[in-house]
Amino acid sequence: MNVPAAQELLDRQRRLWQACQDALPGLDTVLVINKVNQYYLSGTMQDGLLVMRPDGLVRYFVRKSVTRAREECPLDIVVPIGSYRDILSDLAPDLGHAGLELETMTLAASERIRKYFRIEQQSGIDRIILEQRAVKSDTELEIIAESGRQHARLLGELVPGMLREGMSETDFLADLYAAMVKLGYQGVSRFAMPQMEMIVGQLGFGTNAIYPTNFNGPGGMRGMSPAVPIVGDRHRRLRRGDLVFVDVGYGVDGYHSDKTQVYCFGGEPSERARSVHQACRDVLAGLVGGIRPGAVPAQLYAKALRDLPEVLRDHFMGFPDDPVRFLGHGVGLQIDEMPVIAAGFDQPLEAGMVLALEPKCAVPGEGMVGVEETYLVTAAGCRCVTGGDQPIRILA
Repeated sequence: MNVPAAQELLDRQRRLWQACQDALPGLDTVLVINKVNQYYLSGTMQDGLLVMRPDGLVRYFVRKSVTRAREECPLDIVVPIGSYRDILSDLAPDLGHAGLELETMTLAASERIRKYFRIEQQSGIDRIILEQRAVKSDTELEIIAESGRQHARLLGELVPGMLREGMSETDFLADLYAAMVKLGYQGVSRFAMPQMEMIVGQLGFGTNAIYPTNFNGPGGMRGMSPAVPIVGDRHRRLRRGDLVFVDVGYGVDGYHSDKTQVYCFGGEPSERARSVHQACRDVLAGLVGGIRPGAVPAQLYAKALRDLPEVLRDHFMGFPDDPVRFLGHGVGLQIDEMPVIAAGFDQPLEAGMVLALEPKCAVPGEGMVGVEETYLVTAAGCRCVTGGDQPIRILA
């Protein structure tokens, strides 16, 4: 198990405080309630509140479990509490100008804090934290690379032996999940998107892969029902000649990789599907050629759309009429991180960032094709950690 070392956690805390001060001069307090961010800063995630102050004070006030927090966190910052009232023993009631994760903190949690503390001004720090997390340490990159190695083996070696005629999408997902856990998968894929639930990823047989979905991704998924639009369709059975779309998030020790592979079961894909898939691979190659420190995500996105092959002009990055407006996204403690290859993202790439690039396109009447691979941004450009993109895999 990879656990952040004490010095790495101290460095993260220092960099975050400095970034908050740079963006919000005069900030008096940082309050971190998001559990993933708490893990990033403390090495553990519990029911609690992490507080940072200008004098260097960092405290992790924990309700449950204090014992586990102290065992997992290598820093002497864990303080047991029964309620926010107990924090008054360590912290003055005037928090001044406070930085809050406004995307995560509920109104109820905010009101409970304000019952005991005064906040003169509040500012959102969500993006500041995400920007800090976007550049990974060597330790983080090693874990992501291991996730990528397992991920490549899963889709390259194990999935082809799972698919059998007549199985349902749900049967496939169950077999896939079992194989993932046995291989080393952490069991959950985490997203920053609010109220987003995902067990394994998006998968679909044939046109189920272009069924509209509320998930902000180019692929579709019918799912079990309108109440549970994930985990596959129990009624859709695999037929010979079906395209099989498998977009799986994978994770090891908290850190993720993202990869997609398209298969054709028991037959040859149509020439249309082949040509669209290859065009997506060509778009990916163009993006990869531009990934380097200093490259601007919005410019990479604009160039890719400007140079888009004619065969991708319809149904690129979504179907039928609601394409997503990005071509890649950061990957780390969550699958949807900074940076984003999309319009409006003008902060240049840096070495140590991790990107999943995913040009995909629907083929009406057949399904979804395209590719997705995870890349580490290096001083020399980028390096794929998920095995590299492939043509449509034909399974007899």
